Amino acid sequence: MIIVSTDGSCLKNPGGAIGWAWVDHTGPSASGGAASGTNQIAELRALLEAVLAHPGAEPLLIEADSQYAIKCASEWLPGWKRKGWRTSTGTAVRNLDLVRAIDRAITEREGPVRFRWVRGHVGNEYNEMADQLAGEAARGVRDGTFPESPPAGAAVVMAAADPVTLF
Repeated sequence: MIIVSTDGSCLKNPGGAIGWAWVDHTGPSASGGAASGTNQIAELRALLEAVLAHPGAEPLLIEADSQYAIKCASEWLPGWKRKGWRTSTGTAVRNLDLVRAIDRAITEREGPVRFRWVRGHVGNEYNEMADQLAGEAARGVRDGTFPESPPAGAAVVMAAADPVTLF
């Protein structure tokens, strides 16, 4: 089983620079950011990038401290899809492009994807690493020292100390 921790960061919610990150418990990680967004967008993007970066048949477990991201991807998504991407109150699903992309990524992945909530900021090594990377990406985008992320799926991966761009 592959275990990956994800996290998102928003410097001023909403509208501030955002960062997202995933950390594979065997070593590789990736992060990115955008000039403007919300914490929810950052959390969903982290989850999406983690799924896209781990194709194959081996089961994937994503640990996140965002109940919103986990519930979007596991509990709420099937119902939203059945209801034509509407919530239980009939309103449009927020962050629909990301939610649809997550649905596609999970559906197209050969192996199963599961989710586990972890409490944030309590010393969980991989959650703390993802939090740090997401925060660095958000601050870097804000300060102009970290490029904005390309479209979903084209992340900057950190293996050891060498960044590699995936396209």
